[in-house]
Amino acid sequence: MSQPILKVENLNRYFGALHAVNNVSFDVPKGQVRAIIGPNGAGKSTLMDLICNRTTPSSGKVIFNGEDITARPPYEIVRRGLCKCFQITQIFQNLTVYENVQIARINKNKKTYFFRYVRDSYLKDEVEHFLSLVGIQDKMNEIAGYLSYGDQRRLDIAIALAMEPQLLILDEPAAGVSREEAHNLMNLIRQLGEKQHMTMLFIEHDMDIVFNYADVISVMRKGEMIATGTPENIKNNKFVQEAYLGGGSNE
Repeated sequence: MSQPILKVENLNRYFGALHAVNNVSFDVPKGQVRAIIGPNGAGKSTLMDLICNRTTPSSGKVIFNGEDITARPPYEIVRRGLCKCFQITQIFQNLTVYENVQIARINKNKKTYFFRYVRDSYLKDEVEHFLSLVGIQDKMNEIAGYLSYGDQRRLDIAIALAMEPQLLILDEPAAGVSREEAHNLMNLIRQLGEKQHMTMLFIEHDMDIVFNYADVISVMRKGEMIATGTPENIKNNKFVQEAYLGGGSNE
């Protein structure tokens, strides 16, 4: 059996007396699309932040491509091929669509970005390639903050793709967009995953999205991972249904 791209070992995170992530362990094979679901307060977002080291674990390990990245700073983790798209888009609102992706490519190439000296033509072919992958190359000269929210989500994905991720983490990719746009985005994400040979891990509250686009679903409740299985397994698991509907405090 091949080595998993991501291996989480006995991960814990305390916030005072709150045990937000409770001894969580799981593996994600290369090429899989894995959804993490659970009620508010289940610990999903905290778990994702621990994997990216945006929040430091109290104990446990995160292994990416066979390397322990638990203590690595986030910028090093990104350069190793693990990227995250946030629920609220993380773009430069006052720069053009083109410049947003250009900055990501400059960072990937470990260059320094100078606003005064970088010409529009710098890395032009690469930038246009990533914008074309998400279908917004025709908007490259528009100010990013003026895009529709759906197109901002696409730009966010293009920025992540420009870092050439092997594993892409998405926090509620369908949030804030129409039902049609949500399915368009998820279809795009699935297609990109196959085309770019990416593994994906995403949090989502919309069960229609989860059951239609995830290969495997893991369920969290009160900081614990209580079940993992195919969409059909999870859909028919009575214990999971009761636990998922059992609620929880806000995350």
